[in-house]
Amino acid sequence: MPPQIEARDETAMIERVLGGQTETFHELIRPYERSVYLMALSLLHNEAEAEDAAQEAFIKAYRHLSKFRSESRFSTWLISIVLNEARGRLRRKQPGLTDSIDDTAEGSVTPAQLTDWREIPSESLERQEIRTLIRRALSELPVAYREVFVLRELEERNVQETAETLGITSASVKMRLHRARLMLQKQLAPQLKSAVPVSRRRFPWF
Repeated sequence: MPPQIEARDETAMIERVLGGQTETFHELIRPYERSVYLMALSLLHNEAEAEDAAQEAFIKAYRHLSKFRSESRFSTWLISIVLNEARGRLRRKQPGLTDSIDDTAEGSVTPAQLTDWREIPSESLERQEIRTLIRRALSELPVAYREVFVLRELEERNVQETAETLGITSASVKMRLHRARLMLQKQLAPQLKSAVPVSRRRFPWF
């Protein structure tokens, strides 16, 4: 997280909002607007709906600001609100949707397969077709894996923050991230082989 955000006295800002200086709320949430929107978009895959979900999350955060406890980071609390909002919208569209996942079984996950997706050459990530492939692959992950991947790899939150945001254990965060990487690797490797020039390939799984 950028130093300028860390340096803000968010506790004091929250106190001002609760004390009646409602305009301070906009200053409070401004650094997190993009993260909240992108989190909603990563689950809903619809820009208009993601904007609505983000807006609703901010409204709920404002209404329930007095319930925020400073033991956790404000950004973590905010992300958890938009996650719940997006999950609710998903379940209304897909009533059978479930987040039931076994976080204890190792399955076919092995250390050699847990390749960091960020090892994909930066030159290729700048290409539109590569970004499209990655977004499509991410959208096909089970919701529970997608949430962890977005928080850890895209939002770059640490394991503890991710666990707190999702209400799961740190061990579950690590396992779900491992499985998410493995699923993305399996889906993306064949497509990236054809999309990235041979001279630029540095994929450890090839």
